[in-house]
Amino acid sequence: MITVRTVDYHTAGEPFRIVDCAPSGMPPVPGDTVAERCATVIGPGGSGTAPRRGALDDVRRLLVQEPRGHAGMYGGFVVPADDDGAHFGVLFWHKDGYSTACGHGAMALGVWAVDTGRVAAPDDGDAPVRIDVPSGRVTATVHRGAGRTTGVTFRNVPALVGARKVPVATSFGLAEVDIAHAGACYAAVRARDLGLDVSRAALPALVRAGQEIRAALATHPATWHPGGPLLSGVYGVILHEELPDTPFGPHQRNVTVFADGQIDRSPCGSGTSARLALLAEDGRLGPGEDLLHESVTGTVFTGRMLEGGVTEVTGTAHRTGEHAFVVDPHDALGTGFLL
Repeated sequence: MITVRTVDYHTAGEPFRIVDCAPSGMPPVPGDTVAERCATVIGPGGSGTAPRRGALDDVRRLLVQEPRGHAGMYGGFVVPADDDGAHFGVLFWHKDGYSTACGHGAMALGVWAVDTGRVAAPDDGDAPVRIDVPSGRVTATVHRGAGRTTGVTFRNVPALVGARKVPVATSFGLAEVDIAHAGACYAAVRARDLGLDVSRAALPALVRAGQEIRAALATHPATWHPGGPLLSGVYGVILHEELPDTPFGPHQRNVTVFADGQIDRSPCGSGTSARLALLAEDGRLGPGEDLLHESVTGTVFTGRMLEGGVTEVTGTAHRTGEHAFVVDPHDALGTGFLL
């Protein structure tokens, strides 16, 4: 009987399933850095959305697939940091494979690190949790008040605008797509340009549009990142719409379609970073201004630009459960299935 223990959180509605590899007895992942370990689990000839089979990837499949997970599940394997400058590292995973960035996951991990005592935190004040991810080192600063966690701010790697108004033909019409890198590559398009709105009712059409745009940009040079192939290629498509500005800056609603048609229930942490870079280049987000970024579920992140393309995104993360998943050796379903 195989047992895998997890601690689950949600960040603004998006799930994050945490496996602390060392105490869980998970197979070790070769590599000197988190980026190298990510390449190892993807495997030679594999990709972020089509990894090769392996011992640790079987654990990913077990936790994300039914009957123990679902197509919208997200999570991470906690692994050693690159060096003593970070508290730990993480390999992010989803139903199709692995990602180089995950803002909502970093936020959940920050709160988890404080909740478990892995990182000391005051009753009142802030506790920075430094995390090595495949795209670099990020920080989740956990905000505390009266002995409890009140919020968390994710500081991402620098965001980089790749291209503007790239024409993409879809079954909904021609889209003008903006491309930005923020730990992962995102393509952003106005939903109304495709005759869509960002709503739950429109989700099937939004997902189809996102999949078409991602496929159309598969070989576009603007999706290439200077850091190499691991950071290149469109990971998510952000379909967004304008809402009335707040006194503090722009207000938008979005749905991020990532990997092979997965929907982010949150406003998307690293996707928010990408939007911030594009809005700043447009002159719509100045110093001291915030983006109020809303998800299709109505949850909210607040984002701001700092110097040098660095972004910060603030939200909340809460624990939802602790689990001991088992695999009976006589269970014909094995690691499960996806519908």
